[in-house]
Amino acid sequence: MVGTMAMQLPFIRASRMTRTAPHPVGEPYTDDEVLLDAPDARLSPALVAAARGDHGPAAGLLLATRAAAEWERRDRYVTRLAAFARSRPEWLDAWLATSPKDPDALLVGAQLAVDRAWQSPARAEALREVSPLITAAARGDQRDPVPWRLALDHARGAQAGHTYFEELWAAAVRRAPHHYGCHVAALRYLATSWHGSHHECFDFADRAAQDAPADALVQALGVRAAFGYLTDRCGPVVPRERLDAAADRAIALSPLLPAADPWPARMRNLLVYVLVRLERWPDAAEQLRLNGPYATSFPWDQVSDDPLGHFLRVCGDVRAATAGEPSGHPRSERGGRVRSGDH
Repeated sequence: MVGTMAMQLPFIRASRMTRTAPHPVGEPYTDDEVLLDAPDARLSPALVAAARGDHGPAAGLLLATRAAAEWERRDRYVTRLAAFARSRPEWLDAWLATSPKDPDALLVGAQLAVDRAWQSPARAEALREVSPLITAAARGDQRDPVPWRLALDHARGAQAGHTYFEELWAAAVRRAPHHYGCHVAALRYLATSWHGSHHECFDFADRAAQDAPADALVQALGVRAAFGYLTDRCGPVVPRERLDAAADRAIALSPLLPAADPWPARMRNLLVYVLVRLERWPDAAEQLRLNGPYATSFPWDQVSDDPLGHFLRVCGDVRAATAGEPSGHPRSERGGRVRSGDH
């Protein structure tokens, strides 16, 4: 932990629910077989039960992740359950009514409140009003870094100052020094606070990766920094070799994660986006092979109003390019930093 605690942020001084039948790695699949935001085998039963109004499987799932300190999966499951509760809140309301002090119910409730406040026209004010819910969730289990990831996201939306944010960051990394969600939250705060300072974002991602185990998701943090740069319209040019280095770290991580599995699909979808923007077609093809038929809304919803369709078009571009046919960058329907010979 010493190395990570010494790693400071630059401003710190001193869906669609589907069944998830296994798909063999590398086996060809049709466009109709591609699944968007498919839950993994552990989350799927919890979502199905929640659709029936039963919170029991969700409670059991989150209790298991907390007991086993599976913080990365816990973070993902909390986010997905809260997203489901936005349109179907009855099961969560019943859970909170029957177990008002349950740390897992409190955490999903706090995530839902932040998600709703984030969409408010008066975002900063609405987010400040939900602060007590995050505090209650953080008190539920002192080991859990996920409430602190939520607090970091909340601070960004509430336009909190650097001093307050660095206090939250220190509390988060004390609990889980390599937690990917907390690092993404910090990276996004940095990008928002110092808009266009992409070099600082890459520096932060590099330090995080150097201090983390080879199989930690934080090894892919540089790809998030690359995505932020490639879709931005401002700031100085980042050298091509730095973008390649970020992609290479994620490429090294990818074989250490389950293949043809929904769990690492979001990381691989993001990596494919960056590799295609860099015109590294064989590497992109290999990641699509490892990814299998799993599309994720992010990152494609950041560049298109049809994330699934955009993913399928990119797959077609990659197949064409590796077959020696003409192809180009991913089509962007919203603009962005897209130009030939990007860097």
